[in-house]
Amino acid sequence: MMPRFTFSGLPTRVVFGSRTIGSIGSEVERLDRRRAFVVCSAAQQREGEMVCDLLGRSCSDVYAGAVLHTPTSVTKDAMHAMVGAVSDCIVSIGGGSAIGLGKALALRTGIPQICVPTTYAGSEMTPILGQTEDAEKTTLADPAILPKTVIYDVELTKSLPKRLAAASGLNAIAHAAEALYAQNGNPIIGLLAQEGIAALIRSLPQIVSDPIADQSRSDALYGAWLCGVCLGSVGMALHHKLCHVVAGSFDLPHAETHAILLPYALAYNLEATPTALEALRTATGSNDPARKIYDLSRALDLPVSLGELGFGEDNIDRATTLTMKNSYWNPRPFDHSSIREILRAACGGRPPKTVRVDDYRI
Repeated sequence: MMPRFTFSGLPTRVVFGSRTIGSIGSEVERLDRRRAFVVCSAAQQREGEMVCDLLGRSCSDVYAGAVLHTPTSVTKDAMHAMVGAVSDCIVSIGGGSAIGLGKALALRTGIPQICVPTTYAGSEMTPILGQTEDAEKTTLADPAILPKTVIYDVELTKSLPKRLAAASGLNAIAHAAEALYAQNGNPIIGLLAQEGIAALIRSLPQIVSDPIADQSRSDALYGAWLCGVCLGSVGMALHHKLCHVVAGSFDLPHAETHAILLPYALAYNLEATPTALEALRTATGSNDPARKIYDLSRALDLPVSLGELGFGEDNIDRATTLTMKNSYWNPRPFDHSSIREILRAACGGRPPKTVRVDDYRI
């Protein structure tokens, strides 16, 4: 019998395909807006200027100051520029830094936003904002954060460096993997999670070997979209808590931190979630999904230890304290000792513990 569940579809409009960025002007008009404030990072200022050119007189200004982890100080500076430009909507183009800043501005002003993601992070599909202040990262959820429209353009991902493509793809997999054992999960999101993970598992190695291959880039962007829907639709668990603490409080790269910690968080949680384990077996094509993802990171030439990112064992106690600071639902209970063990394993980059499917009756 199908279990009882609740499903709420997110109302974001999605435009997916190749060269879809050409529709940016009509999407702004569709929202009945006239002055779009374009947000990007310094590294993607060229893309921001390109969007401004496409918008023509409908572009109020380009702000190329988005940075990692969305510091509130940067948001305040961008707010000042946006108000000065008399803007009535936001267009963010880039990865998580640009999209995070666009969300922060939308939350504070109530004006609509359009996202144009160029990585596979998936945050464009969520009503969730992560931001940092005083060296601590916090998250909040609000319907005002959710973009009105997301434009996925496969062409814009072709300039994404192989390492960043691989890291952000594993970040996306993390969203879907945790959705499989979410407290408020449901069969619909479970199907999207499996499809999204499978699309990324097959496409990421192809992207690394042939960075401009149309089909693999399209598959990866499709998978990232589905994984982003999972992130925006159900709650997350220990893996995301750890990543917010480790990356946000120790100033580590967001996507690489997700890629490193995911196998260890999965190995810990899958012992308590046999249904999710079976779903991940199907999605990854492996009886040991945690080891599969660990090996995939190595094959994609990504760092496999927190030590490689500059997080040493001397940081473990502080990170453990911060992780335990606020309650956080997880399918398997955790304490200071278990968090330390996960972080110690991730610091050294040793293979995650094997979860044997034969130990469970699925």
